[in-house]
Amino acid sequence: MGSTPDYREFQPSLETLMQRAADATLRYLDYRSGRAQIGIEYREAAPFEGPSTAPSEMPREAPAVSAPWCVTLLSPAATLDQLQTLLAFFRERGWALHAVDTLSRARERTVLRFQLEAELEFNPARHACLQLAEKIGVDLVLQAGPTQRPPRLAGFDMDSTLIDAEVIDELAKITGIGDRVAAITEAAMRGELDFRQSFKKRMALLRGFSEQRLAEIAPQLPIKEGARELLQSLRALGCKTTILSGGFTYFADYLQREKLAVDFIHANELEFADGVLTGEVIEPIVDGQRKRVLLGQMAEEHGLGLESVIAVGDGANDIPMLNLGALGIAIHPKPKVRLEAPQAITHFGLDAALYLFGLNDRQIAALRAG
Repeated sequence: MGSTPDYREFQPSLETLMQRAADATLRYLDYRSGRAQIGIEYREAAPFEGPSTAPSEMPREAPAVSAPWCVTLLSPAATLDQLQTLLAFFRERGWALHAVDTLSRARERTVLRFQLEAELEFNPARHACLQLAEKIGVDLVLQAGPTQRPPRLAGFDMDSTLIDAEVIDELAKITGIGDRVAAITEAAMRGELDFRQSFKKRMALLRGFSEQRLAEIAPQLPIKEGARELLQSLRALGCKTTILSGGFTYFADYLQREKLAVDFIHANELEFADGVLTGEVIEPIVDGQRKRVLLGQMAEEHGLGLESVIAVGDGANDIPMLNLGALGIAIHPKPKVRLEAPQAITHFGLDAALYLFGLNDRQIAALRAG
């Protein structure tokens, strides 16, 4: 067993931060006007010369964003090496560092928000961040500075976003046709099949499934990590939330009634005859384009501009709504979606989205306590 690591705060310059240093765990970094306060855990020699102090306390609130762009780093175990690689990445592109704020310094996650003065094209810059994120094993989320605020309307996909399952696949497993239906679902989520086409094919295969079995399945649906916490926090912030799902109102209604703080539901209706599914679909089908239209209509009905709207999803049929409002957050997305969604989170649960609204851990804890 090794010795207990030292955990100290240093105040190096930005140039010192850029220099190669010993391996160390990065717990926090706050940077203003060329000077940094950085909390580091290390086992051998101190990574920086000069005096050090005990770790300072996290501010009660995250500072306001005043730069035009932000890149948020979310890491399960941030390192000094990751930080130096990211700072070099910014410098190579001419993205001037305006400030750095620590939004989480928990043991299981470090979240740093880098405020950047830069003239950049969003999509090429986002793809460059994705490539670097994959290389160093973190999430790097690019967004415009003004979007670092709580939304007023949030639209959520359901299957594989709010719940950790594709309901239609679970029904198919029970009827013994799981592989056939799952293959159609996967092709649709990857964007290889038109959603409406795939939906009709899958529903036809489920003809004869009993309503009684649906009632047994609903309580067993696994909730996605962080879903409860995110939805409760959004409600506390006064944000309206809606499910926009290519799944079924039968299950969305159950989630709203029993498990999740959701305000509205738009999903597909199941058709029954004599207590079993007919295998037919009821129009209009909630596909990707309809999700986008419904979210836009809801914003208009509530008197909200699209700058106050966000969307969260994981599949190809979520891409239209993910590209509608201020933020479009893909959670644990399929590869195609990760490339096309404005923002993506792969290493954490849904509640990590709260950091993209400009909140730190102390603010999030206060929301949950209230």
